[in-house]
Amino acid sequence: MADIIFSSWQEELVDNRKATEQDRKKPGNVKLPPEFRPGEQIRAFMGWDGIILCDDDVDIVDMCAGYAEAVQKESCGKCFPCRVGTRVVSDWLKKIASGEGREELPARIGELALRIREGSKCSIGQTGMNPILHALKYFPQAFADAIAQKKKAREGWYRFAVTAPCVSVCPSSLDIPGYVEEISEQRFAESLATIRQSICMAGTLGRVCIRPCESNCRRANIDEAISIKSLKRFAADYETDKNRHPEIERVKKAGGKVAVIGAGPAGLSCAYYLALKGHRPTIFEKLPEPGGMAAVGIPDFRLPRPVLRREVDIVREAGVDIRYGVEVGKEIAIADLRRDFDAVFIGVGAHSSMPMGVEGEDRGYRGFIPGVRYLLDISQGKDPYPEGKKVVVVGGGNVAIDCVRSSFRIGKEDVNLVYRRTIAEMPADPAEIHDAEEEKVKFHYLCNPTKIIAPEGKVVAVECIRMELGEPDQSGRRRPVPVPGSEFIIETDILIPAIGQKVDLSFLAEKDGVKLTKWNTIDSDGETFATSQEGIFASGDCVTGPDVLVRATGTGKRAAEKIDLFLSGGKVEASVDENFKALFSTMKVYNKNEQLNIIGGLKRAQPPMLEPEDRKWTFEEVEQGFKINEAAGEAARCLRCYRIGMVALG
Repeated sequence: MADIIFSSWQEELVDNRKATEQDRKKPGNVKLPPEFRPGEQIRAFMGWDGIILCDDDVDIVDMCAGYAEAVQKESCGKCFPCRVGTRVVSDWLKKIASGEGREELPARIGELALRIREGSKCSIGQTGMNPILHALKYFPQAFADAIAQKKKAREGWYRFAVTAPCVSVCPSSLDIPGYVEEISEQRFAESLATIRQSICMAGTLGRVCIRPCESNCRRANIDEAISIKSLKRFAADYETDKNRHPEIERVKKAGGKVAVIGAGPAGLSCAYYLALKGHRPTIFEKLPEPGGMAAVGIPDFRLPRPVLRREVDIVREAGVDIRYGVEVGKEIAIADLRRDFDAVFIGVGAHSSMPMGVEGEDRGYRGFIPGVRYLLDISQGKDPYPEGKKVVVVGGGNVAIDCVRSSFRIGKEDVNLVYRRTIAEMPADPAEIHDAEEEKVKFHYLCNPTKIIAPEGKVVAVECIRMELGEPDQSGRRRPVPVPGSEFIIETDILIPAIGQKVDLSFLAEKDGVKLTKWNTIDSDGETFATSQEGIFASGDCVTGPDVLVRATGTGKRAAEKIDLFLSGGKVEASVDENFKALFSTMKVYNKNEQLNIIGGLKRAQPPMLEPEDRKWTFEEVEQGFKINEAAGEAARCLRCYRIGMVALG
């Protein structure tokens, strides 16, 4: 991390300007990397919570002028203090920086900055003046000297970006405050257009996203987080309900041909944004339908197939060709794709199940069905094992929850979930766990299967052992330890392991030369998505291992941007926006301890749901969408928490 000379971040003052090197203190609430990107040293940072100075040669007056100009550019103009006030502050600071300042200007800037902070409707004005006020307070001599000596400030090299607590943790970097505000103003088409700048599957993610944004929502510091996911769904559903169609604008150019392997979220996203950039992507999908695990791994009661297919239709209309029933490695080889296309993108999902390591699981017992295959059969309208009526699912993730909830819906009467830790450690979405509890799934915590009981080759029971939590393991969760002598039996006809998924990369031949990791995933660069073979890129589950849908769509879009650079002859590297996202991730944009001094009490709107006893036997969509007034009212709770950060580079 960078050596910090001065910091006023989050009201923690650390001033090392006169301290010897050995006496310097380190801030406890901020970390700043030494470089913004390779070769660009971070000399200072100015943003919503103060100033961080790493090089005392930075001209604080010039930096304040640059920051004020950035704030003014981002002012939406909807409130007078921010619209006009930031312009005046910017002009006054420019005068001081140019050597034309007057003695009274610092005091007047301070007074006006306070009025902007206190009178603005959103965080652009409310936080944009903070670092300027800090500069006036802690660096008064710099301003006084600039005015008295009428000297021109040393011009620095700055980069700035806009973020928000919710945006900073969104894997797709979606402009959440923007589309939420457009819903509050009942500009629904504009809202969906804003969403589609970052994701092409608004209706899908509006139903199954794990909502990291909501855990970073500042509204929760007052009362409850905004229903960001449900608002995204509303924007998509509104377009469908009104029978409207998006206007798709493609760049007109003679783009390249790109082969995309896999029509899952990563492949669809990559292909869509490549098409918008004027390229000609072709997706090769071994299944007879699109969506990958979103289609065959997420049940219809959570994600109705028509929603997914409509969004894929929009991807196709953007100029994407999808060829179904084509298995790369069999019908067509990687070498063929490299010969016939200008670039190749690999975006296959995790369609195989991890073994449990339990005695008997490899003997082909009737009634022993891996979770991914169980959901695949159900997605195709089949009962995977009609004669079975009792179900035990092993695991704690979303696949396990989908398996138990789907079991009721295909007529199974006794449904159990076995998990080796407690509910606090379950990786599944808490909302899905809650819904499964309402549907009367039987949860067996702190136990683990040890043996499959299957006389005559047919599952009749599973032996389990009680567990207790020991010391934390590599995941940070306490390691489950067996309790000797605590074995017990659960009778069942069907045993479903759902402890994890893995990627099948058997379609990659050794001669293809695509390097793999020790975890049997594709080794691709985290910033450029390039593999060991020039022209072959990869992202999604085949790189990260099993992961969430929103991250697959996000990396698919970013990979499209890198492939576009590659095809255009540009340098394939991380963008400035991506560098800022990494920086903001290090700095932590959301402060859960922040006191907002805003009166709360406006509860979060919850989409209506079918009653548990009605929904558990049907594949009809469980959660219903917002009505117009509900969506607009919920969106109006947004605080529009944009923040502006600026780095001084050298």
